[in-house]
Amino acid sequence: MLYFSKMTGIGNDYVYINCMDVKMNLNVKTDIEILKNNITKFTKKISNRNFGVGSDGIILIENSNIADAKMRIFNSDGSEAKMCGNGIRCVGKYLFDKGYTTQKNLKIETLSGIKTLSLSVKDGKVREVSVHMGKAVVGVEKVLTVCGQALRCIPVSVGNPHCVVFTENAEEAPLTTVGAALEKHPAFEGGVNAEFVQFLGNNELRMRVWERGSGITLACGTGACASAAAAVREGLCRPGEDIQVHLDGGTLRICVFKDGDVVMTGPAETVYEGETTDGEAE
Repeated sequence: MLYFSKMTGIGNDYVYINCMDVKMNLNVKTDIEILKNNITKFTKKISNRNFGVGSDGIILIENSNIADAKMRIFNSDGSEAKMCGNGIRCVGKYLFDKGYTTQKNLKIETLSGIKTLSLSVKDGKVREVSVHMGKAVVGVEKVLTVCGQALRCIPVSVGNPHCVVFTENAEEAPLTTVGAALEKHPAFEGGVNAEFVQFLGNNELRMRVWERGSGITLACGTGACASAAAAVREGLCRPGEDIQVHLDGGTLRICVFKDGDVVMTGPAETVYEGETTDGEAE
């Protein structure tokens, strides 16, 4: 059996599997190795919202030699991602709530480097987490032909690739057409996350997202950081102050400093816990 936790950061939900401790998973060494050898197949099955648990993907929590823990993220299509802002907040909550640490400041190893977390605890449980995301690198605006139309796009790297498109109405963003086409556009080698962003005024943004490897999701933490960084570069939002980014699943607070450093703050919640029959997803 493989035991898991279903957790969410404003609707960006993942299945979390503890690869650290034999107390949490019976025959953990055998079962975890089976899982890792079948990770694409397993992720696709467990992420399926009709025949599986249902999620935007899975996150493995592993031991680390250079940080308090390591996380690996797999999108619902089985591809591995470098970073997930909503996901890493839940990793911090998992480690604290399960008693793996009593510290309120943690370092988590990811494929995009070590990220520092600050945990906000109430009644012995983590309710909110701030993540020091590193620097957002805002690129030169591109004008791309997408679905037969010219589209102004701002590339942003937050440890993973994003394409920010400012729009007058994010509610009507063409996620399934333009968003899907942007993900695989030849201008972005290896694919990209596509954000459609509306400026609401007074350091507030409305954002909707088509995530690389997952499609439409209720939230994307790194996408919110990328959108806020692009808005600061465009002069729409103020640096060094919280920017409210409203996503389909809820609101994140993003602070973009003048040197490009970004801090993201938002909730982390446990939905439920359960067990899978095996790691092969047969």
